[in-house]
Amino acid sequence: MQEGTTNKTSIALFHDIVYALRMVWSAAPRWNIINIILVLLQGLLPLLALFLMKNIIDTATAGITSGNSTTSIRHLVIWVALALTVALVLLICRSITTLVNEAQSQLVLEKFSGLIHAKSIELDLKFYENPQDYNLMNRAQQDALTRPQAVYATVVQIIQNSISVLGIFGLLISYNWVLTLVIALIASPGALIGLVYGRKMHSLLKMQTEDERRCYYYNLMLTDVYPAKELRIFQLGPMFADLFQRIRRKIRNERLKLFRNRALLDFFAQGIATTSIFAALGYIGISTIQRVITVGAMVMYYQAFQTGFGNLQGLLRSVTSLYEHSLFLEHIYQFLNYQPTIVAIPPEQGVPAESNIGIRFEKVNFCYPGSETPTLSDINIELPPGKVIALVGANGSGKTTLIKLLCRLYDPTTGRITIENTDIRHILPDNWRRQLSVVFQDYLRCLASVYDNIRMGDMTRTPTIDEVRVAAQAAGIDEKINRLPQGYDTMLGKMFSGGEELSGGEWQKIAIARAFMRQANIIVLDEPSSALDPLAEAELFTQFRMLIKGKSAVIISHRFSTVQMADYIYVMEQGQIIERGTHQELLRIEGTYAHLYHTQARHYQQTAEERTA
Repeated sequence: MQEGTTNKTSIALFHDIVYALRMVWSAAPRWNIINIILVLLQGLLPLLALFLMKNIIDTATAGITSGNSTTSIRHLVIWVALALTVALVLLICRSITTLVNEAQSQLVLEKFSGLIHAKSIELDLKFYENPQDYNLMNRAQQDALTRPQAVYATVVQIIQNSISVLGIFGLLISYNWVLTLVIALIASPGALIGLVYGRKMHSLLKMQTEDERRCYYYNLMLTDVYPAKELRIFQLGPMFADLFQRIRRKIRNERLKLFRNRALLDFFAQGIATTSIFAALGYIGISTIQRVITVGAMVMYYQAFQTGFGNLQGLLRSVTSLYEHSLFLEHIYQFLNYQPTIVAIPPEQGVPAESNIGIRFEKVNFCYPGSETPTLSDINIELPPGKVIALVGANGSGKTTLIKLLCRLYDPTTGRITIENTDIRHILPDNWRRQLSVVFQDYLRCLASVYDNIRMGDMTRTPTIDEVRVAAQAAGIDEKINRLPQGYDTMLGKMFSGGEELSGGEWQKIAIARAFMRQANIIVLDEPSSALDPLAEAELFTQFRMLIKGKSAVIISHRFSTVQMADYIYVMEQGQIIERGTHQELLRIEGTYAHLYHTQARHYQQTAEERTA
């Protein structure tokens, strides 16, 4: 997926705006109706206020010249009371508008966050491994928080300013149409500047997305708990702080350069506008001296000129903002329109009810998206029902990639993976994944209660505490959990109040308990005992053998004490299967497996001898 360009047609921008307005309306329809009423009132009441001010001044002037102060005072009080009423109503409208906007913005935020989250769940794993796609997702997440509500608020402001501008222009045309033309001319340069620099800002922010992500990453390295140990031991803090500041300076300088140029042009535009306003004041003053208009009319027309200019400027600024916001909407829509490629291909089929043949990898080849180097080549593997197979090989030999294909996080480039001779690509991904329970090397450490961490293994139901305890006992973590302050209700992790931290091995047991929680037919353990001591490892696999009766299992491990429990072993090297057989068979052929096994055995034996010496 590629990021969109800013060269969008007016029709495309209009459709984006209409879609945003529809979504905002659907998120808060009642608040929108209230907002429309408030817009109408705030658009019309200022015109009434100008008329009342004219009458107040004219009444006061008439009272001075006529000498009939009693009647003038009575009329003046009425006009002032009406003006006060209008001012109070406007004040109430503005206060209510603040409440409405806040309630509406929260609902819109929830609406679009929900859309972004739903789409994020659908994404193929490859989306996260493509920098351009990741940039798009980052921009969409940021823009979804503000842009749709900003589009709606801007449209509302355009309507309100339009009502005021039309009313004031009508008033000024009745006096002198030239003033109306002057307002239109002096407000236009600012709007043109806004349009040009709105497009430039959109392009700059899109270009800076990856820099912003880098800043976020460096900030995380400096402030998060997980890198905290290495950060201090290796004194990495100054390096990451310097990288953060260096990129922030680059971002700041690029933005300030743009703002400097805009500020200079804005100064000239506003200078012309300010000069014109005072020239209009002089013209209206001369008309008053020549008795063409009254003093009250002079005040009304001058205020109308100022207000008309301000409202027209606000109207054009709102149009400019609407254009700018609409450019950013494309990121949201591009992201929401992303269609995953890991789907069930026709003819769609269900998961076979019976298992006689099991799972097979048939001449599977795989290259990661964007790479021409094959990660897996001509892989042929069988996983019979009720059997355990082990994958052995050096780091980077393709073992974890093979598991990703089994989970349909990716599809093979060529070849196929079958269950009971049914290509798993014909099965809905969610239906297929429900058949698997996996512990990855980089397993989830969720900052939630122990109960929730384990029950996440099966979100199709709400298990009882006893069911969760059985899974914890199988993973060998129940005893530790019972020693925690709130037992299974204890929050894990130190990020939030009341949390308790676990050791690496204990976290791994939580992940294994989560895998045991799911009633899956296929269990995958990717380095399941890497953080466990030998005794804990032995206990784990004794339980594991009991739990997988009648099920299939795949184990990836560098520990041959773990590998030996497998019914069949595949040895991988540079993405290929180079040896296969049982533990004893592989030892007899004295190949790569035997060499690795004996090397590790000698290491353990030497370590044991050193401890007893």
